[in-house]
Amino acid sequence: MLLTSLNPAVVAAGADIADAVTIGGTTLSRSDLVGAATSVAERVGGASRVAVLATPTATTVLAITGALIAGVPFVPVPADVGAAERAHILTDSGAQAWLGELPADPGGLPHVPVRLHARSWHRYAEPHPDAPAYVMYTSGTTGAPKGVQTSRRAIAADIDALSAAWAWTPDDTLVHGLPLFHVHGLVLGLLGSLRIGNRFVHTGKPSPQNYAAANGTLYFGVPTVWSRVAADRQAAAALSSARLLVSGSAPLPVPVFDRLVEITGHAPVERYGSTESLITLSTLADGERRPGWVGLPLDGVQTRLLDDAGDPVPHDGETIGHLHVRGPMLFDGYLNRAEATADVLAADGWYRTGDVAVVDEAGMHRIVGRESVDLIKSGGYRIGAGEIETTLLGHPAVAEVAVVGLPDDDLGQRIVAFVVASTAAEAVPDELIEHVGQQLSAHKRPREVRLVAALPRNAMGKVLKKELT
Repeated sequence: MLLTSLNPAVVAAGADIADAVTIGGTTLSRSDLVGAATSVAERVGGASRVAVLATPTATTVLAITGALIAGVPFVPVPADVGAAERAHILTDSGAQAWLGELPADPGGLPHVPVRLHARSWHRYAEPHPDAPAYVMYTSGTTGAPKGVQTSRRAIAADIDALSAAWAWTPDDTLVHGLPLFHVHGLVLGLLGSLRIGNRFVHTGKPSPQNYAAANGTLYFGVPTVWSRVAADRQAAAALSSARLLVSGSAPLPVPVFDRLVEITGHAPVERYGSTESLITLSTLADGERRPGWVGLPLDGVQTRLLDDAGDPVPHDGETIGHLHVRGPMLFDGYLNRAEATADVLAADGWYRTGDVAVVDEAGMHRIVGRESVDLIKSGGYRIGAGEIETTLLGHPAVAEVAVVGLPDDDLGQRIVAFVVASTAAEAVPDELIEHVGQQLSAHKRPREVRLVAALPRNAMGKVLKKELT
């Protein structure tokens, strides 16, 4: 059963938790979840798909849980998405109704409300493991967003593998303040908690103060969140009593990693995944946690790194290759996009991630970045932007940085660093270029450093490098 901890037999046997889910000012017990979500299931059973406005509220939790109980795939829709993108998601997914909250413009779809105090104890048969759980739309960096179809079996396999990797148990209290329309906040945070059976606390705004007050054992955050926590010594110190700090969705800067270790005593767990693959790589609760490295393949996962000719690259920790992954948590394909699916998902199960990485002799992986924006080909060299970014973040004058390759008539691409200056020291472009030259090979030095007030980011904190020109 995907929602293991919500099995009515488990609850009836005494496994209820009075504060199983706390979100948006509401606390739901385990029996609250079962009764209210089953009431939702009764109203949506038989639908092909429903749209859920994925706000951090109890209504969203019950809408999603009720759809899963009924075996109705749901489509999480960001609350702040633009009108054109929302219309595309609704049309492309074929959602038949809004379940739960309504956006300002519902696009003509009927509304199925969620009643927080309604209860039903009807028993639903568990849907087939291969049935789709949801259709989640990608950010659409190239063209319109694509609907990623993910099965119940894939979600269960991924959560179980993470349970083993992170020693994640029902005794944990999982805390985060991330959106519920992405894998990180929705699948790992909410659905993971519903499967494992731990307490789940959503902080609303993921501020250092809210994290510090949550009294969790397991914390999830994106690098932007951890950077703010690390900058607030008092809040960070309050996390010393936690068991595990987990960072993902973008690379965690090494200085932030180091500061969290210094203040909390915890080396953060870093992991890697995507909407299409869920989580496939992670450092381990009882293993090495190396700054800038995302760890080993989870149980059941295989990886391979290939060069441009399709040949394996050496596992020397230096040679960059295109990352492919295979495992039971992969998606079933893009909705209505057979050609796009075939471009990335081979018949033998290998998924071409679009990321480039290196792997060392021990099997530890470091993600260099996206093929399209983080693999820079300059003067005949293949250069990873991430290595240069890490080096620049080691300079006291650099608070944030994004490195890109811009077109160059002579070099093919020239390395340009966009830097947000810190207040600790004066940021002088020539000095920053020289700093990289002292740490890395000469061909990895930026040809130009541009000082900017901020870097463009999406809702998950990822830098939108295609906007840097």
